[in-house]
Amino acid sequence: MKPLVRNAALSSYMELSESLGVDPHALMKCVGLDPVGLAVQDRWISGTAVTDLLELSAVAARREEFGLLLAARRRFSNLGPISLVLREEPDVRSALQLLIRHERMCNEMMRSRLTEADGLATVKVSLELGEARRARQAIELAVGAFHGFLRVFLGARWRPVSVCFTHGAPRDATAHRRYFGPVVEFGREFNGLIVHATALDTPNTMSDPLLRGYARQYFESIVVTSETTELDRVRELIEVLLPTGRCSIEQVAGSLGIDRRTVHRHLAASGETFSSLVNATRAQLAEQLVANPRRSLTEISGLLGFSAPSAFSRWFRDRFGVSAREWRTRRAAGPVPN
Repeated sequence: MKPLVRNAALSSYMELSESLGVDPHALMKCVGLDPVGLAVQDRWISGTAVTDLLELSAVAARREEFGLLLAARRRFSNLGPISLVLREEPDVRSALQLLIRHERMCNEMMRSRLTEADGLATVKVSLELGEARRARQAIELAVGAFHGFLRVFLGARWRPVSVCFTHGAPRDATAHRRYFGPVVEFGREFNGLIVHATALDTPNTMSDPLLRGYARQYFESIVVTSETTELDRVRELIEVLLPTGRCSIEQVAGSLGIDRRTVHRHLAASGETFSSLVNATRAQLAEQLVANPRRSLTEISGLLGFSAPSAFSRWFRDRFGVSAREWRTRRAAGPVPN
């Protein structure tokens, strides 16, 4: 199956794009992503779509350092629930090892490795996209995010020994030197960071020993319950594809890197069909969207993947027993009967 990433991978994407004079909505629709869905950080979306989006955005903005600019806007909390545990690790090495060990909780296409030798520690970063495609911006975002992660613990004045990229240098490397310092190198054999191993021994000043046990206990519970099933992945992709008008089993199968018969088999094992899952997902989203009076019913029709508002109206009445407009009015007045 093709890898997925959390929406948090695009945290601040809309703001950065608009600040550079780029229309983020248009570009997201080009790669089949829903701009509205970005508000939910923990929702999973296509990793290859995110990779393509970053490349298109760099071209549209005429900024070769687009991925790096996005990395500079990342916050520690963008890591999601694991950030609560990382804050309580006793030192930088422990926090970094924990992040790498559980990186698939945030990004299924990320592959990172920490090695130490001769007083130096190397963090190598790669992306497994399942197919050949340009990924310069996604790589720079990933390496920049690791750099930002270490600066949270080591301070804003800390600098790595070297920052390495396999791709060639940009026409203007000013932004890279500003972010990483004068240690950035292009055309190297790997993507990642080289740091003094002693820096990883630095105690974590944010850590509270009394909270560490509670944080670990909480983390162990979510690691067990956060395993993504095939049904979850199909449901997430349906939610992503509905607004594009291209929500078909062929499209879902293609995004997962499998054929449609395999999708049918996975769904059948859970007692579902593709149609039943689309219908259930639409119903769940419809309740949320129709309850919001700021959204027009025509707009909602498009977000739910209907070809025309009339088709949405018929579906809604069949599903809920009343028109969408009447449902909204009743909801505003009090609980709506099922």
